[in-house]
Amino acid sequence: MSADHDDHHHAPDGHGRALRLGVGGPVGSGKTALVAALCRTLGPTLQLGVVTNDIYTTEDADFLRKAGVLDEDRILAVETGCCPHTAIRDDIAANLDAVETLENRFGPLHLVIVESGGDNLTATFSRGLADKQIFVLDVSGGDKVPRKGGPGVTTADLLVINKTDLAPLVGADLDVMAKDSAAVRGDRPVLFTSIRQDPTAAAVAAWVRDQVQSWLHQHH
Repeated sequence: MSADHDDHHHAPDGHGRALRLGVGGPVGSGKTALVAALCRTLGPTLQLGVVTNDIYTTEDADFLRKAGVLDEDRILAVETGCCPHTAIRDDIAANLDAVETLENRFGPLHLVIVESGGDNLTATFSRGLADKQIFVLDVSGGDKVPRKGGPGVTTADLLVINKTDLAPLVGADLDVMAKDSAAVRGDRPVLFTSIRQDPTAAAVAAWVRDQVQSWLHQHH
C-alpha cells in the first residue's frame, strides 16, 4: 500500500473521502430494508457504496443485489465469523478494507453505508469506521425498548423507529416511544418510519442527504 493510498483513505480529517454511515440495530428491525430504501432514493443523485456484515453468510448483500437498488459491484459483503459488534467496533480492519475497495473501484464516492449484522442494544460503531451512525429499532419489540437505552439508542446520530404500521397490532404506543426516546437522547433526532408504507424512506433519506452535503462541504 503506497503512502499516497494510505493518506487518501486514512487522513484523520476525512479529506477527500466519502462519508461513512453505519447502520446498526437488533435482528429483524429492518436495517437491510432501510439500506435498500436509501440506495433507491439516494442512488440516482449520489455516488454510493454499501458494505454488509453477516456472521457466516452474505444474505444481506444478496438481498440488496436482488432488490436491484444499486449496481451489484457497489455492494460488498463482510463475513465476520464472530459477534457482529466485534467487526464494527473492535476489529474493524475487514470493514475498512471493504470500504477502501469500493472507494478505489468507484471513487470518488459521496457515501458508503456500512450495515452491521443484527445485534443488541449495546452495539455501536467505532468512530474509526463510521463518521455517522443510524440505529434502527422496530415497534414490534414493544414501546418499552427506547427507554431501556443502551449506547446504540442513546448515542447514535439518528434513531429510526421502524415498522410503525405494526404498532396497532402489537399494542405499541408511538407517543410513548417518542417521549422515551427524547428522554434518553436529548436533542438527537428520532424518526418514525414504515418502509412497507414508504419504500423511499423519505425522511431518513433527507437526513442522510443533509449529512452527506455537510461532510462534502467540510472535507472536499
